[in-house]
Amino acid sequence: MSSSGIRTPHRDDLEDTWSFLERGIEKVMTQLDSGIDMATYMGVYTAVHNFCTSQKAVSSPHHSPALGSGPHRGAHLLGEELYNLFGQYLSRHLAEVYKASLNHTDEPLLAFYIREWVRYTTAAKYINHLFHYLNRHWVKREVDEGKKDIYDVYTLHLVKWKEDFFIKVQQSVMDAVLNLIEKQRNGETIEQSQIKNIVGSFVSLGLDENDSSKSTLVVYQFYFEKPFIEATRVYYENESRRFVAENSVVEYMKKAESRLEEERARVDLYLHPDITKNLTDTCLDVLVTAHSALLRDEFQVLLDTERQDDLARMYLLLSKIKDGLDPLRNKFETHVRKAGLAAIEKVSSSGGAVEPKVYIDALLQVHSKYQNMVNAAFAGESEFVRSLDNACREFVNRNALCQTSSTKSPELLARYTDSLLKKGAKSPEESELEEMLVQIMTVFKYIEDKDVFQKFYSRMLAKRLVHVSSVSDDAETSMISKLKEACGFEYTNKLQRMFQDIQISKDLNTSYRDWQDKNKSLLDDEDRKKLVDAHFQVLGTGFWPLTAPSTQFIPPQEIVKTTDRFKGFYFDKHSGRKLTWLWQLCKGEIKANYIKNTKVPYTFQVSTYQMGILLLYNESDTIGYTDIEKATALAPEVLEPNLGILVKARILLPSPEDAKPGPGTSYALNYNFRAKKIKINLNIQVKSEQKTETDDTHKTVEEDRKLLLQSAIVRIMKSRKKMKHVQLVQEVIQQVKARFPPRVPDIKKNIEALMEKEYIERLDGDDLAYIA
Repeated sequence: MSSSGIRTPHRDDLEDTWSFLERGIEKVMTQLDSGIDMATYMGVYTAVHNFCTSQKAVSSPHHSPALGSGPHRGAHLLGEELYNLFGQYLSRHLAEVYKASLNHTDEPLLAFYIREWVRYTTAAKYINHLFHYLNRHWVKREVDEGKKDIYDVYTLHLVKWKEDFFIKVQQSVMDAVLNLIEKQRNGETIEQSQIKNIVGSFVSLGLDENDSSKSTLVVYQFYFEKPFIEATRVYYENESRRFVAENSVVEYMKKAESRLEEERARVDLYLHPDITKNLTDTCLDVLVTAHSALLRDEFQVLLDTERQDDLARMYLLLSKIKDGLDPLRNKFETHVRKAGLAAIEKVSSSGGAVEPKVYIDALLQVHSKYQNMVNAAFAGESEFVRSLDNACREFVNRNALCQTSSTKSPELLARYTDSLLKKGAKSPEESELEEMLVQIMTVFKYIEDKDVFQKFYSRMLAKRLVHVSSVSDDAETSMISKLKEACGFEYTNKLQRMFQDIQISKDLNTSYRDWQDKNKSLLDDEDRKKLVDAHFQVLGTGFWPLTAPSTQFIPPQEIVKTTDRFKGFYFDKHSGRKLTWLWQLCKGEIKANYIKNTKVPYTFQVSTYQMGILLLYNESDTIGYTDIEKATALAPEVLEPNLGILVKARILLPSPEDAKPGPGTSYALNYNFRAKKIKINLNIQVKSEQKTETDDTHKTVEEDRKLLLQSAIVRIMKSRKKMKHVQLVQEVIQQVKARFPPRVPDIKKNIEALMEKEYIERLDGDDLAYIA
């Protein structure tokens, strides 16, 4: 007897011991809610320990001597008997539980299952502790020796639950679970904790056959996940089929989006995370892939009506399935290209010349609109960006305006850039201008003939720098740095050298003025009075896209004396150099002192050619066309437009009136000249000059392309020594396509030219070789 009055069994008597243990275990299994007294608890623990350490088994006649002898082996045998008896008890207990379960179905069955599961596993933890000695010694040795189907006492509870109860009820339990989930999907409120507990039970029953200390998800996956996924598929197949038949595609997308979100939330609420991928893939397959053709058919309608929210919804749905977005990207590219072509058609349909600003604005508006759409509706996805870029490249380089000239886009972009960077009445603020330059680079990115832009841009930059008409040095520098970033150092090298020349010229003029001040004393009074306030720019021939004057010109004496003085100063500093005066780019101001009725004399801003004409009137009030031509030596194609500007401004009056410039016409100074402004700008480029300039630019582009192709061919052949004709053509295309898209016939023509110059030779067949 123990001190508490509980009788402990004889340690060597199996029947007595088990009888005692069974009563204690039954209390733990069935009366745990009301509590187990400490005496019973300790009695069971002690009985297990005593029995497992009994010596009786050593001489037992029931066991073969072959099993061995000694206390160690006896403990083995006693442990095995106790283990088996306990397993039989669990099977009997679970048979009763199963019998009771037959009285329940649906939700009551779930409640019963969970209640019994909680009671059973809680008791298992206590009993596992009571059988601590058995676990620690007998079970451990059996497992270490590789015995199968031997588990610690807690795990044995789980194994028995699975074999003797779970397998019999799992189908009914899952039917109840699936009914509950269907109710929730239909909008009813359910007891979610029931499903969570069922999931937990199924997961706990997953045991690794090779290592009972480890758990797997095999039971959960086979008995819960598999039927759950199948039921989910059937449910959404039926629902989506009905919904599509009765609602619009947009409403269906909202429904599908909502259902996908619900299923994502369901995992967090009561499912095991392991199911996430399988559940998501199933829902996407049923809700999206099965209806993807329907969704894609709606895409064009949403594009046409610019419904960004719905486009975003479609993008998100189709982005989740394999190859879901490819057809959309193709449709988007076609749509943007058509929109761009239509915008250009609209601005060029008037028949007249298209203003650069109008043209570039049209390109930018289309790009901006669909760039916003890509960002807002397609999450800025790189493949949609690529589709946008492809479409823009097409309508920028091949539109209605480019049919007359394939280089129209780069030319107009350069002219628009020039209008922004040139001083004007409506020059934008610095921050606004910088934003406009960024937009210019957006269009520039799509232009294929980048060499054409470079040629026009450099000529216009030259004029801005020569005429000191840039809106600011910072803006010019910013634009050049953007071009350098886009195309590399070589593309902007000459542009930067032009800037350097202007800076050097500023320093040179400062030195010249100092020199002139020092030498004023050497001049007579008359020459000192006629000193012209001059500014000189010395520009390197190799870097500036400027040409010598197209006409002879006899400058006025005032200018001749000034240029002679500068040449004397310059050649003292730089002997051996040559100065070529670019009269067509020179300009100045002259005061109209002959008009008496004004308080402040008018100032005429004129080209040097106009200055040469007007200064002749210091000697005479009326001069004939022939005398002007002889005095200035200007060619008629230059003289006549300049006379036309002076006549139009009513500074000179032709005789006879309305006579065209030419022999027989004379021009009188207009003493009654009137103007609203004190300063009158007469230095205006005439359209014929602009057209000639444009044609010249295109000619130089062609020449430069020929040289670029030939240098690329020589460079490739020099490094490769020998290669096939087709390969050479392909490599040339790769090397020069960043500057312009070369035509294969042009490459072949230049290969032939280099053969004639004996840079390369043709070998047998299609092979070419470099001649060192």
